[in-house]
Amino acid sequence: MAGNELHDTARAIVADRKGILAADESTGTIKKRFDSIGVESTEESRRFYRQLLFAAPGMEDSIGGVILYDETMRQAADDGTPFPEVLASKGVIPGIKVDTGAHDLPGFPGEKITEGLDGLRARLEEYRELGARFAKWRAVITIGDGIPSVACIRANAHALARYAALCQEAGIVPVVEPEVLMDADNTIERCYEVTSRTLKWTFHELIVQGVDLEGTLLKPNMVISGKGCPEQASSERIAEATIDCFLGVVPAAVPGIVFLSGGQSEVEATENLNAINKLGGPWPLSFSYGRAMQSAALKTWSQDLVGNLRKAQDTVFARARDNGLAALGQWKKVA
Repeated sequence: MAGNELHDTARAIVADRKGILAADESTGTIKKRFDSIGVESTEESRRFYRQLLFAAPGMEDSIGGVILYDETMRQAADDGTPFPEVLASKGVIPGIKVDTGAHDLPGFPGEKITEGLDGLRARLEEYRELGARFAKWRAVITIGDGIPSVACIRANAHALARYAALCQEAGIVPVVEPEVLMDADNTIERCYEVTSRTLKWTFHELIVQGVDLEGTLLKPNMVISGKGCPEQASSERIAEATIDCFLGVVPAAVPGIVFLSGGQSEVEATENLNAINKLGGPWPLSFSYGRAMQSAALKTWSQDLVGNLRKAQDTVFARARDNGLAALGQWKKVA
């Protein structure tokens, strides 16, 4: 695919400040979600639930792309229409998760390296035939005593860049996701420092390996306090720290930043995104949320798997609408 087509696809996903619905939970992860609401995880229940999300009326007004899992990419709606075609018919661009998960980094206890480069070229070719126009690869950076190490950051940055180069070769826009986890007790200042280092190395590797930045999207964490930190930063402080950090390390050529929620509640993720957009930057600042888009819908659906279908879809629409407003800095918190 020519570079300008990659550019067009990347821009289209975040056009009008639309975001991404992350529906790429692995079979193991979605089983945990279903277990929490008392629903058995089967191929059919997973298909039915994903159909609920994709067919939600009006969700396309605020969602420009959806990340699928391998199983979901190969499934179809009740009428036999493949899910990628269901999304494309609504003007939503189908994407695919292509990494095979984070595994222990040899020699560095407590740190992870994301795997999945072996055979990726062939898998990307197949996914493009199935309808994928963008992909996602998540790197995990843990904050702790003496970590992250330089080795961990550099290894994950290198893998992200290799993945991105292979995606672009296949005509697929890479979503580059270096996630600094918010699970520890670190301050927002510590998150700022680690996020800055991680992004610097990531873009260094992307440039060294010839990745066309205008044909990528960045999916980062917000600069935020760790969950266990006694002093939780306000949404205004999160916005200031995030924008200040990104202005120093993210090239303006990147056509869009789609933040991950990283364990924030639905309201927190929306409130913080809204505060970030009140400050703004040279890039569209939008969202790529999973749990922060789906939690309320899952709860509603679990109460009556058939009878509450439309109610659950209305919840999906409401979450998409609220985050779309937050991506414009126009969301208002309801008391």
